[in-house]
Amino acid sequence: MNKLKIKNLLLTGVAILALSGGVIGWNYIVSPTQAAEGHGDSHGHEEGEEKHDEGKEEQHGHGHEEAKDDGHGHGGEEGEHAEGVIALTSEQITAAGIKVAAAGPGKLAREVSVPGKIVAAADRMAQIVPKVGGTVTEAKKNLGDTVEKGEVLALIESREMAESVADYLAAKRAEELARTTFNREKGLWDKKITAEQDYLTAKNAHQEAKIKLDLFKQKLQALGQDGEISNNGNSRFHELRSPLPGRVIARELTLGDYVDTTHSAYTVADLSIVWVETAIAPGDLPFIKEGQTASVMGSGGKATGKLVFVSPAIDPETRAAKAIIELENADGKWRPGEFANAAIATSAQDTDLIVPKDAVQTIEGKPVVFVRNDKGFERRDVMTGREDSQHIEIVSGVAFGEPVAVSSTFTLKAELGKSEAAHEH
Repeated sequence: MNKLKIKNLLLTGVAILALSGGVIGWNYIVSPTQAAEGHGDSHGHEEGEEKHDEGKEEQHGHGHEEAKDDGHGHGGEEGEHAEGVIALTSEQITAAGIKVAAAGPGKLAREVSVPGKIVAAADRMAQIVPKVGGTVTEAKKNLGDTVEKGEVLALIESREMAESVADYLAAKRAEELARTTFNREKGLWDKKITAEQDYLTAKNAHQEAKIKLDLFKQKLQALGQDGEISNNGNSRFHELRSPLPGRVIARELTLGDYVDTTHSAYTVADLSIVWVETAIAPGDLPFIKEGQTASVMGSGGKATGKLVFVSPAIDPETRAAKAIIELENADGKWRPGEFANAAIATSAQDTDLIVPKDAVQTIEGKPVVFVRNDKGFERRDVMTGREDSQHIEIVSGVAFGEPVAVSSTFTLKAELGKSEAAHEH
């Protein structure tokens, strides 16, 4: 009788535990004696045990669904991932000027970095010196003005010019008279009317007149007078002309000044091409050769130029060799006189994965890039390696061919900062 009571008490406790949901998926063990004694009742309890099993399954499923909703499962992973995502549409990306390129292999250059100075190209610059002394009566061009080849810059009233024009005009009239005399004497000589001596004298006089006329004409040309010369009252003026197209970068005369042939009056330069003057240390000279590419950085931005000259001699004062880099400057962003830094590429190394340096930003002291995805861009922490003035090696964090933002990445960095600040609030 006592055993039956113990059995009933055990069954009652099991039922209470099952209904209370305090145990999920558990098994209980009874002794062999209890199992033998309860064998006759086992059949009657099978239905109850099935009910208990159904209750346990319902409780187990319900608890599992709650675990999904508590924010510690898959939904929590999406929330964490979204923290590094910058949601942008294609239109917004285009408007921000963000360009994307696939990460891939490339070449990193071994470079020699040197400071330099922007100067006007010597073969595209002219210092214009008056060819005669005189007084400035008109200055037609000012600093910064654009001029064409042969355009008049200033008028200079000169006594020397007036005398040279007068000599030329006198020689021209003398030649015309000598030619007329010669033609008349030649006609008479052909008709055997005059003496041969008169014919020869007229011929010699004409030849001398032509020689003198040519001499005075060449003198005027040397003074810059190439046009038709006439006695029209302007013969005393010397026209100061530009020998090349370009811009006036220096003007050293004013109205009423007396100028001579020893000082420059204007400097005109064609600034569509400029030079970067640098100095190469003797230790770097074995790696430097004319024709190599150079990256130039300064207030004008970044540009790629070509090394066009390396001096074969070392300057005794600077103990360095002068080198010149030629730069395209059609938009005029490089101005003579400003300083710049140049990196001359001397050799190249093959690299498995590189991106432009503008693609890499620093966030919390770590290098990151922004990878394009279907939502916009995703922040990706990377490990960087070697670099040159334009590219940087990616050791890890980005796979081959992944689309990476390569321009205006500071915009993405700013947007990421805004989104993370909003997420914290």
